[in-house]
Amino acid sequence: MKKIVLLFVLSVSISGFGQKKDKKLITIDGEETTIAEFKRVYEKNLDAIDNEDAKSVTKNLELYINYKLKVKEAYSIKLDTFPSYKREMETYRNQLSAPYLQDTTFIDKLVQDAYYRTKNSVKAKHILIRISRDATPKDTLFAYNKILKLRARILNGEKFEVIAAQFSEDKSAQDDAKTGRKGNGGNLGYFSAFNMVYPFEVAAYNTKINEISMPFKTQFGYHIIQVDDFKKSDGEIEAAHILVKDTSAVSKTKIESIYGKLMAKEKFEDLAKQYSDDPGSKNKGGNLGKFAAGRMVKPFSDAAFALENVNDFSEPFKTRFGWHIVKLIKKHPIKPFDEMKKDLKDKVKKSSRMQLSEKAVVNKLKKEYSIIEFKEAKKILDRKNLRSIPKDSLQKTIISINDKKVTQEDFVNYIRNRRHLAVFKLFEMFKEDQIIKYYKENLIHTEPEYAYTLKEYEDGLLLFELMQEKIWTKSTKDSLGLKQYFKSNSKNYKTDDLKAIKGQVINDYQNFLEKNWISELRKNSEIKVEKKQLKKLIKFYGQN
Repeated sequence: MKKIVLLFVLSVSISGFGQKKDKKLITIDGEETTIAEFKRVYEKNLDAIDNEDAKSVTKNLELYINYKLKVKEAYSIKLDTFPSYKREMETYRNQLSAPYLQDTTFIDKLVQDAYYRTKNSVKAKHILIRISRDATPKDTLFAYNKILKLRARILNGEKFEVIAAQFSEDKSAQDDAKTGRKGNGGNLGYFSAFNMVYPFEVAAYNTKINEISMPFKTQFGYHIIQVDDFKKSDGEIEAAHILVKDTSAVSKTKIESIYGKLMAKEKFEDLAKQYSDDPGSKNKGGNLGKFAAGRMVKPFSDAAFALENVNDFSEPFKTRFGWHIVKLIKKHPIKPFDEMKKDLKDKVKKSSRMQLSEKAVVNKLKKEYSIIEFKEAKKILDRKNLRSIPKDSLQKTIISINDKKVTQEDFVNYIRNRRHLAVFKLFEMFKEDQIIKYYKENLIHTEPEYAYTLKEYEDGLLLFELMQEKIWTKSTKDSLGLKQYFKSNSKNYKTDDLKAIKGQVINDYQNFLEKNWISELRKNSEIKVEKKQLKKLIKFYGQN
């Protein structure tokens, strides 16, 4: 019984978003349903109906009336006020509204860019001046001016790598006097799409070879980069390796011995299992799976991608992990755009660049909406005790979005547990959050399909709770009622043993309870069907 009810629930909409000129079909206690609303429901149900009798317009209308009566009952007993229902609906609203917060044209552009940056690799070096997440405008300006001066020194002839080793706050660029490790001078090697944070990727691909970029900001701070080269991407490769940890003379002797065995035609996989110190790959014959250039440490990546033919292996080489020999198993060149489009779109949607799509929507809404910031109310941003101001003193409007007023209290509640950023930044985040919230709240007025779907789920969820309370729980817990029903209808069953056919009896009892309940709801409601319009529908669909 549950499945039958839910099938109808998920196919029904009782929302009032029909065309204004559409004629009414039924009226229940003064609430009208239009022909268009019923047609939408009926036509959706047709896809799930596999026998002609069930396609009857009249029978479907009766089911629809029953449905509306049940939902009306759910609202009358205030099931929509239950905290669990509100939480479920909030979650669903967020899921349902998510696609509307995406600028599809903008996303398509991001996917095209990602493909170009997958096909083409860039080689660059950078200098970083860090900024804390709660940096003030003064701190931010200081960092910007500092890196601007470093850029000027490089433009005046000083070497990028030398400046990076001395002043970059990326530790990999600096020499380590304690360990004797040589820094990379800011050199990042080749990389492609999704290897770096998005603003860094954009800056690298927009800077010409040998040019020094203007300072740009990422989540880490301000950077400048110098681009050394662009080239067609090598795609991905599948490779295996043998690792001998440590970089002493003993480990070098060991790796050379292994190399000698390879040259004597011993199997790479067997030697990896026997000698490799990499526990993650040795039992797989050293197999590391697929990876792109730049995914591994630079000496390893360079050695692996230098191999030309499948089954070629390198001479021993050293990284900070120890000594390696790497073998090429398979090359995976870049596929055509049409073959990569879906995967790239998924990657874009999962990456930080997706926030830019939402930002594009927000910027569009800022132009469409009338947004006012109230200077007097905003003075609370300068208060040191902002988060502890009494609620009664926070009732001024701080922002208005069209006809919606947002109070100081709303802002303080928003920032109460957000202490990682400066208040002025939090205010901008709050404003954008309120714009998105206003947009989502108004989707039911601007997007009919969203409104229909939301109402379907809303009423379906209510009806599920109602059926649980009125029918399903009662039929399983009311053992006395179940026994009485079985006794009264014993002629319909082939056995006197209730336990033997309990599932069937419970199902019949549920139907019995629902039938009586519907009868009671109909008795207490005023229902009017426009017979003339019903006849037209029957004629239109050719179903009685």
